[in-house]
Amino acid sequence: MLTVGDKFPDFNLTAVKGGPEGLEGPGKSFFEVSNESDAGQWKIVFFWPKDFTFICPTEIAAFGKLNTEFADRDAVIYGASTDSEFVHLNWRLHNKDINDLPFAMLADTKRELSSALGILDKNEGVALRATFIVDPDGIIQWASVNGLNVGRNPQEVVRVLDALQTDELCACNWTKGTETLKPAELFQAA
Repeated sequence: MLTVGDKFPDFNLTAVKGGPEGLEGPGKSFFEVSNESDAGQWKIVFFWPKDFTFICPTEIAAFGKLNTEFADRDAVIYGASTDSEFVHLNWRLHNKDINDLPFAMLADTKRELSSALGILDKNEGVALRATFIVDPDGIIQWASVNGLNVGRNPQEVVRVLDALQTDELCACNWTKGTETLKPAELFQAA
């Protein structure tokens, strides 16, 4: 699996647009997203195993509710699974929890990106619940993977992004607005 310090793989995938444009239907709802899209921004790329399941929409909706917080931090969200753009669109149309999703849903149908990242479940052949924070230079700064049966906490992704953007030492459970660690001050106190 690719991890912190690795370059995020090059990709070019069809996606369902976020927002109301994503509900217009085939031919209008789809566009291409690549590793060069949204250049200069932080990227939050998260994968779920399958559309039309039970845990996945809870996570996707939770990321959607935090979309403005990510945007305020100059970060764009991309959600992805190995399902097609047609399945993504149908799921959005028929699931009220993700109907108004504000970010793109990437279709990794050939499993090229999930394979390059090393996040395919060996038994099921679908993406694990993987989350990556990628800096504006395309370098992975945080990676987290859950098994198929355990959801993740998108608020923790916001917290980690905040910490990464300070470019300072952040203690356990550090939150934006609190002091970072200052090693010189810590040694003087001892």
